[in-house]
Order: sequence, then C-alpha cells, then structure tokens
Amino acid sequence: MARPRAAWFVYLARCADGTLYCGVARDVVERIATHDAGAGAKYTRGRGPLAVLLVRRCRDRGAALRLEHAIKRLPRARKLALAERPARVAALVRALAART
Repeated sequence: MARPRAAWFVYLARCADGTLYCGVARDVVERIATHDAGAGAKYTRGRGPLAVLLVRRCRDRGAALRLEHAIKRLPRARKLALAERPARVAALVRALAART
C-alpha cells in the first residue's frame, strides 16, 4: 500500500516590525516556532514574534513553492487583501494552474 504524501503549506506571517514574510512548510506551527527562536530564515531573525495571517494547504511541494513565489511577487496591499479574504487565494491558485 502506498504511503500518503505529507501535505505542504504556504503561510503568510506578519513580523513584529510590521513587515510580511511568506514561506512554505509541512508543519506551520513548528516552522513559526523556529522563526521565533531565531533559527528560521535569515529575514525573520530579530523580527519575531511572527503572527500568522494566512495558511494554505497545497497538494505537493512544487505547488506550494509556486504559490509562495506568486505571493512574494504581490505588492504588500494585495498580500494583506489575501489575508483578509482567503478565498482570493483560490483565484491566485487557479491563475497559476492556468499558466502551467
């Protein structure tokens, strides 16, 4: 029997200084704890604690990385709009799927 693949997630977090950070992880809670401990991404070191604004489950790592890249390319206002209305992420995912 095939082993089910672990899910990947894209998350958007607000740093203590007000900046936004987007990343991917299999366990978002653990990853945020790593960021807060100063052992996560270089960008988040010294900017904690982080507050998670948005989490989106993806079917695999590739899809998560594509969505992360798309979110990172958005201007700050659009990132915040995604966090306020998570349904908008679905539209972004559909647009990504249409490109591939």
